[in-house]
Amino acid sequence: MIEIQESAARQIRKLLAKQNMEEGGLRIGLKAGGCSGFEYVFAWERAPREGDHVFEGPESARVFVDPRSFRLLDGTVLGYDTSLISRGFLFENPHAKSTCGCGISFSVADAHSTGPDGVAREDHQ
Repeated sequence: MIEIQESAARQIRKLLAKQNMEEGGLRIGLKAGGCSGFEYVFAWERAPREGDHVFEGPESARVFVDPRSFRLLDGTVLGYDTSLISRGFLFENPHAKSTCGCGISFSVADAHSTGPDGVAREDHQ
């Protein structure tokens, strides 16, 4: 599950309205890279893709997550920072062993969480 805090929900709804995509949502995914091993990636989409996990927060804000990324995003709390110093989405990810100062990349404790292409994978034992 991904929890969408009110601050993030407001920002999602605001940006979707700007793009005339009121029924859409924010896609959050992961890719190998960044400063720490995994990098969060974002996209605005009109509808979820087949197989996506869909999470709804306050104000009916929706987040779409593909099954591969979900393994390392499950349990994440999504917020939005509006301080004078920085603005952007904030992730409280229980799978992140360490995060980069940029806030967009993180590393995990289990090195077996990814395949050779760097994509998050399920463990097959």
